[in-house]
Amino acid sequence: MPAERLPMRKIKEILRLKWDCGFGHRQIARSCGIASSTVGEYLRRASVAKLSWPLPAELTEAGIEQLLFPPPPVMPAAERPLPIWADVHLELRRKSVTLALLWEEYKEQNPQGYQYSWYCDLYRAWAGKLHLWMRQEHKAGEKLFVDYCGQTVPVNDPASGAVHDVSVFVAVMGASNYAYAEATWTQKLPDWIGSHQRAFAYYGGVTELVAHDNLKTGVTSPCRYEPEGNQTYLNLLAHYGTASLPGRVRHPRDQAKVEAGVQVVQRWILARLRNRSFFSLAELNAEIRRLLDDLNRRPFKKLPGSRRSQFEALDQPALKPLPLEPYVYADWLKATVQMNYHIEVERHYYSAPYQLYKKVLDVRLTAQTVEFLHKGQRVASHVRSGVPYKYTTVAEHMPPAHRHHAEWTPERLARWARESGPLTVQVVESIMGSRLHPQQGFRACLGVMRLGKLYSPERLEAACGRALRLDAISYKSIKSILKNGLDRQTVPANTPAPAPINHPNIRGSNYFLGGGSC
Repeated sequence: MPAERLPMRKIKEILRLKWDCGFGHRQIARSCGIASSTVGEYLRRASVAKLSWPLPAELTEAGIEQLLFPPPPVMPAAERPLPIWADVHLELRRKSVTLALLWEEYKEQNPQGYQYSWYCDLYRAWAGKLHLWMRQEHKAGEKLFVDYCGQTVPVNDPASGAVHDVSVFVAVMGASNYAYAEATWTQKLPDWIGSHQRAFAYYGGVTELVAHDNLKTGVTSPCRYEPEGNQTYLNLLAHYGTASLPGRVRHPRDQAKVEAGVQVVQRWILARLRNRSFFSLAELNAEIRRLLDDLNRRPFKKLPGSRRSQFEALDQPALKPLPLEPYVYADWLKATVQMNYHIEVERHYYSAPYQLYKKVLDVRLTAQTVEFLHKGQRVASHVRSGVPYKYTTVAEHMPPAHRHHAEWTPERLARWARESGPLTVQVVESIMGSRLHPQQGFRACLGVMRLGKLYSPERLEAACGRALRLDAISYKSIKSILKNGLDRQTVPANTPAPAPINHPNIRGSNYFLGGGSC
């Protein structure tokens, strides 16, 4: 039986092309713009009705239709019982159940019952009397529809007297129409994510898909063919093992299920709260939950049972289990690795591998951590810091030269110099103290350190003493003294002893040996 009857003009054209022109089924289908199976069905009916071409002149269009679609023979109701169409309608929502299967089961119990074509016609006639949102066929556990009510609810702040218009989130199960609703302060991403988590907990499981409108918290880039989802929202759905199904732009019928659910929530819950005053979100949600339970237990008018009973029979057994671990909310940003191999996140600077300089990374922010991802792979992770304009640096992220340089501090250099002797300490202090910043003298101090390994600590100590007496305090001078063996020679008696250096930038040995901090 064709899904719908063709106009009589097209039926006559099928018969003409077949019997007068001798066309095949595929040629007729292309010419008339219909399926070849439909062509075959109408030709079969014409053959059973013993029609021929040209059609008799006295045969009216009504007569042709009656011959092609004869009424079923009159039989006692006991011999040809009608199926319970409400049960058929609900069975079709189960996974893999088709009208052909239900007809076969019907015929097994009623051998004299209606044939398949009339069975389908009678069901479609019955289903056509239902409301649109009830006619849509959704498989059990397949889709959860989510949206916000257009209507808001005022909540009074008892402290300031201000009135906040809060939003109402609605979720509806596709097969059973089992509804969930809650109020949230906003429709922003944290509230959107939290509402999904609480909805999944309310249902005790997860559907295969979550259908939603093209709101910005769910879709960042609306597109008819490939809408781009919000990364945080997609991560939430991936955590729960489900997927996003955005509605098409300017196609409200895609969301007819949840639109009807929103309307029901507004009429049966929000309308009953219109004269109530609420002073907290928790108080409002407690009343919404009470009325929601009543709504889900209300019997259907045209179908057996209620939303709750149908949920327990259809959707609930087909839901996927909730994940064992709770979802951790995270914001996502994009940022570029700067020349100093750090990324600024909320006025704090976190390091990334220096090889990724100028690369754009995905930044994942949770309450405790900051993560950097490059092409989907995590390349850095830091404990989140609230201290502004400070640096959090991992040594492995630094270039080798910077990493080696960062291992040295004024305190460490002073401790090393102490192992050679007090004169070496004085040289190291003098080198660092003669610079505007102590770090500027690190390279010269490290050169002095290597001289101690190349010759010996004793010779280095003697060379430092000679350099101090000659006021030649530099890496090159000490290297020359050791290279020419001058450290083994006695300094002339008329050479004055080195006086303590008095300079505002020199901190003294006590500072580097534990008396100060940097």
